[in-house]
Amino acid sequence: MNYHKNIKKENNIAFIDGQNLYMGTNLLEKDSWKIDLRKLRVFLNDKYKVKTAYYFLGYIQENNQDLYNSIQESGFVLSFRKHNSAMLGKKKGNVDTDIVFLAMKKLYKKDNFDKIVLVSGDGDYKRLVDFLIEENKFKKLLSPNKKFMSSLYKKLGSEYFDYLDKKNIKNKIECIK
Repeated sequence: MNYHKNIKKENNIAFIDGQNLYMGTNLLEKDSWKIDLRKLRVFLNDKYKVKTAYYFLGYIQENNQDLYNSIQESGFVLSFRKHNSAMLGKKKGNVDTDIVFLAMKKLYKKDNFDKIVLVSGDGDYKRLVDFLIEENKFKKLLSPNKKFMSSLYKKLGSEYFDYLDKKNIKNKIECIK
């Protein structure tokens, strides 16, 4: 008898705030570190059963084409924030609304996924996180580090968040030179 027959495999999706991830790992006063994107993608799949991972960035700059290629080759769906051409280079990426919109669109259209993993420590996502928890559609908030995580998430409970810079996680996703 096949006992694995009734076990439903999870089909989770992830939304990565690329700027928040970069700022929370590379631009620390001390203890800066780099994430190996391939290792991060494997970690998201192995630990959180993420089948599709969206990586959001501010805007396209031709001199960053190698970065964009690396993100896609690591298994992420790359999504850029649309800006008026006059504003390029004058403001940060601000992908928050794009992430919230895509998450809500997937819920509304009843896309085939189980839960959402969010990679960011930005408090702007708190209402989305609360709603997803209420709808039983939230898996985990992965903050780049404890220092950069908004205090708004402290009341969530540890089952809903973790830190990428925790030793056991960092060892799995860090870029080794």
